[in-house]
Amino acid sequence: MIEIQDLSKDFGDLTVVDKLNLTVGNELFVFLGPNGAGKTTTIRMLTGLLRPTSGSIQIDGLDLWKSPLAVKRKIGLVPDAPYLYPKLTGKELLEFIRQVHQVEPDLGRKRISELMDLLELTPKANILIENYSFGMRRKLAIAAALLHQPKVLFLDEPTSGLDPRSAKIIKEILVGLVKQGTTVFMSTHILEIAENLCDRAGIIHQGRLITCGTVAELRQQSQHGSSSLEDIFLELTGGSETADVRKFLEN
Repeated sequence: MIEIQDLSKDFGDLTVVDKLNLTVGNELFVFLGPNGAGKTTTIRMLTGLLRPTSGSIQIDGLDLWKSPLAVKRKIGLVPDAPYLYPKLTGKELLEFIRQVHQVEPDLGRKRISELMDLLELTPKANILIENYSFGMRRKLAIAAALLHQPKVLFLDEPTSGLDPRSAKIIKEILVGLVKQGTTVFMSTHILEIAENLCDRAGIIHQGRLITCGTVAELRQQSQHGSSSLEDIFLELTGGSETADVRKFLEN
């Protein structure tokens, strides 16, 4: 569903993503990496928000930059910092998204009602978005991304700012979507969520994909027999946090 070949992005002399090659099928794929590793830049390129320096991207068999509108009809995006028109109500925003994606009116309004109920937004449906909390805005962005039933869903830190109940709802939605045939490509810093949800995980470090596989396969690659995804992640990205903390506390 997603095919990436030799994808790179330079900002001046700085290479943020370096010759990324990756194929993602019908699965929940989690993209991991330290801050500044290139995760958000990659997602922005995969969704057409940022033009690569080099390389190619295909979504459901279509070249992203040769058929941008056709690809964008197939994808949904929940960015790390979604911009939602503050002077619209939540319901008005979703109606606007329905029209943009040309979803048939009766079906679209049914979907709007279902999504607002599911994400517990109905009580605030007619309130201006500028009065929404951060968590409510995050859920509204997720509803907007799901409204047209995309084949591929990209999410950048989707549970950030959510309370435990809302985060559980989102996790259940993502697992259910994959079972129905949707490809989910998600970045997160919460490694426990990644370990419990993902079919496969890829770890990017300093712009390069350093490993990719199921959690079981990543465990086999661990040189120290690490069992948790967190330990594997720290081992592969050169983490020495525990020693650094101990040294700081001893001073």
